[in-house]
Amino acid sequence: MEIRKAILTRFGGVYACIAAICVCIVVKVFIIQHTSKWDKEVEKLEIKEFPLAGRRGDICAADGSPLATSVPYYELRMDLGAPGLAKDFFSKVDSLSGCLSRFFRDKSAGAYKAELKRAYAQQKHYFLIGPRKVSYAELQEVKKFPILRRGRNKGGLMPEQSDERVYPSGNLASRTLGKLTKDGSENTTGNAGAFGLEQSFEKELRGEDGIAVKQNMSGRWFIISKDDPEDGKNIITTLDVRMQDQVTYALKLQMEKSNAGYGTAILMEVKTGDIKAIANFGKNSKGELIAGYQNYAIGNAGCSEPGSTFKLASLMAAFEDGKIDTSTLVETGNGIWKYKKIEIKDSDYKKGGHGMITAKHAFELSSNIGCAKLITQSYAGHEKDFISRIRKLGMFEKLDLGIQGEAKPYINQPDEKTWSGISLAWLAFGYELKVTPLQTLTFYNAVANGGCMMKPRLVKGITENGNVREKIGTRKLKWSICSAKTLRMAHAMLEGVVTNGTAKGIESKEYKIAGKSGTAQVANNRDGYSKGGQKIYQSSFAGYFPADDPKYSCIVVINDPKGGDYYGSSVAGPVFKQIADYVYSYELGLNEDVKLPRHKIENDIPGVTAGRKKDIAKVLNELDILNGFAFTKSEWVEAKPDEDGLELSNREMKKGIVPNVKGMGATDAVYLLENNGLRVSVRGRGKVKSQSVKAGTKIQRGQNIVLVLS
Repeated sequence: MEIRKAILTRFGGVYACIAAICVCIVVKVFIIQHTSKWDKEVEKLEIKEFPLAGRRGDICAADGSPLATSVPYYELRMDLGAPGLAKDFFSKVDSLSGCLSRFFRDKSAGAYKAELKRAYAQQKHYFLIGPRKVSYAELQEVKKFPILRRGRNKGGLMPEQSDERVYPSGNLASRTLGKLTKDGSENTTGNAGAFGLEQSFEKELRGEDGIAVKQNMSGRWFIISKDDPEDGKNIITTLDVRMQDQVTYALKLQMEKSNAGYGTAILMEVKTGDIKAIANFGKNSKGELIAGYQNYAIGNAGCSEPGSTFKLASLMAAFEDGKIDTSTLVETGNGIWKYKKIEIKDSDYKKGGHGMITAKHAFELSSNIGCAKLITQSYAGHEKDFISRIRKLGMFEKLDLGIQGEAKPYINQPDEKTWSGISLAWLAFGYELKVTPLQTLTFYNAVANGGCMMKPRLVKGITENGNVREKIGTRKLKWSICSAKTLRMAHAMLEGVVTNGTAKGIESKEYKIAGKSGTAQVANNRDGYSKGGQKIYQSSFAGYFPADDPKYSCIVVINDPKGGDYYGSSVAGPVFKQIADYVYSYELGLNEDVKLPRHKIENDIPGVTAGRKKDIAKVLNELDILNGFAFTKSEWVEAKPDEDGLELSNREMKKGIVPNVKGMGATDAVYLLENNGLRVSVRGRGKVKSQSVKAGTKIQRGQNIVLVLS
């Protein structure tokens, strides 16, 4: 019994141990299945997909020069758990800290050292070592720093590239081009257009995102496969850089002089409807004048009662319906006319009025009374006929320019609650309706174009890798807005405004201008037709030139000018004249006193002077012209014609020194200068003729440099 009891006791102990072990195993399994520690370990081995953004396409001027382009910048990250870092981290961290401090100039070497040592102790695999992104040229400098010069595995440097949007022409057409904002949509990366062409052509400019499949190994992500992104396409606009520069300058000058609230100016090619320049200026809450503050040319911010520029449409409607002609007489009296208990005044009523005058002269003098009487006498009791004829003139056509936010035109109707007994009279001289400056200009452009109304065009094509992928042609909105007889009378009136009317001050001896000034008392949503007790006026001038063979049409609108002078002829008119003079002299080439530059063609060698070696080599290889590339070691070269074709030489680029970009195309020059920390503005088109900061001088980060192209 004693033996049996001992055996059972021993077996019981063994069973108990086995049971305890089983319980421990079960408990351990439970812990493994439910503890977050192992969840984190699993995450370290996780495989994920990450979107890859391609290079955003350029927005270009009509000649292909970039107005908006993307330049690569790099965020400096460091893997402080890199395998080979332990070898010399502590011996060289002082040197690295000193280099970073001198490079970024934001904190001491000691502060950098403390941060690096702390991150190394924590084995951080994705540590940000710089306060800002760096250019390509700066990255090459950083790669020479102690520790980092050993590469990724031994030095831990992990630069992450992203493209920064650069606008070589500064604020020119900034509201039209648009800006980028951070893209908040899922499964995408990079920025997206916030407004303007950047937004409207987001799909084309952005391209297609690629996908990188990455695996997390001990906290470090490694790419195990990748589908490369598709770069965005380029947008070719109708804008001319030189015209845009002049339109912007002329408008800004008058805005500053008159201390106006906002202003816009548009220049259009008559035959095509191409917009060659479009400028917008407005004031922010601090009263500062800002380029591109709002799109007053086509958006709701600039959609307002046009005033006297609408008189052209009013009288043309009456001409077309056979109600009157330019010789029809109208009594304007002493400049004040009471119509249904409401006074209508001419702007110069204090001078005693104009008495009996023709319809043509009433238009030339911008007589409110003359236009109101002619229209009310013609359409009283048939108000709908007047509205119908105005619409047939194309004044309220949808333009669909290609930029989101186009304002919808409005005109008061006889069957609306807002219609009153005086509405017809007020419509006659541009009130109780709203149009944008572009809608008004499109109408005036049709008058200049023999009655053919062209759809305004801002983008004429989309290219990819130098090939045209989509051509956006010109389009006619209306083949003819009216009869030839009506057009002849309209032309005579518009020319008479400049030779014998309110705009005599902008008459030119060199060429004929046709147009109409406008002065409107405008309303805002809060204060009606006044602001703080002061009346709000809007000055405008719309027309075309040369009047005997129209090539360009233009409109200038300046809202709320200060200083007592608010008439369209004296505020907006001079801006129109300055723009027209420039375009006439330098673009139309009709002024014999202006000597235009002429380029003599010496031989059949293409116009290559300087640029990136690989790009020039590619072109010249295709043309079977190649000489000297084997002996040039620099990435950038200079080409000069010689007896055998081209002689190529190195164009040396020194760190911290302003490079010589003369002879380069705008894209190469902007890329090179922006990557050296300079802010670049471009004037003109073609190749770089001069640079405002002399080559060879020391670079100051953030310094502005202006490139003049020819």
